[in-house]
Amino acid sequence: MRLTAQPGENGKTLAILGAFSLFLSAIEYMIPKPLPFMRIGIANLPLMLAIDIFPFHSFLILAGIKIAGQALITGTLFSYIFLFSLAGTAVSAVSMFAFRRLSGNKLSSFIGAGLLGAMASNITQLALASIFVFGKAAQYIAPPFLITGIITGISLGIFCEIFTRKSAWYDACRIR
Repeated sequence: MRLTAQPGENGKTLAILGAFSLFLSAIEYMIPKPLPFMRIGIANLPLMLAIDIFPFHSFLILAGIKIAGQALITGTLFSYIFLFSLAGTAVSAVSMFAFRRLSGNKLSSFIGAGLLGAMASNITQLALASIFVFGKAAQYIAPPFLITGIITGISLGIFCEIFTRKSAWYDACRIR
């Protein structure tokens, strides 16, 4: 099984995607949000691209880079928002990876993975919000939260589909 175009490039690719995730986290931080833990999820784009590039352990390292980096960028490392981000990203990442790998690249699309990841993250965060912050009032934030997740999950999936079809770099990195 070939992991990258050249031996030893797995670490370089991980660093590139990790840096890209941090860059997108900074961009995402500048976008106004109605709730502190509500993000549109563009920093998950490198995670989605990594599904077909890395084995599971490297994929989890990238998810960890995204979680820790996002917390450092936003200044939420020691807050409840970090817990929301950690749980949402972990559930989302594992869901997307399992969906794409278990159903096979030919039977699943990045659009489906993006939608699944967004819904897994949002449902996890809504559950935490109802337990720790809002109680039963979390039901009132659920509709806009889930609608935003559907839109961004599908949008990121469409971007990944287009990018992966046209990118020679991605084709060289992808697991065969």
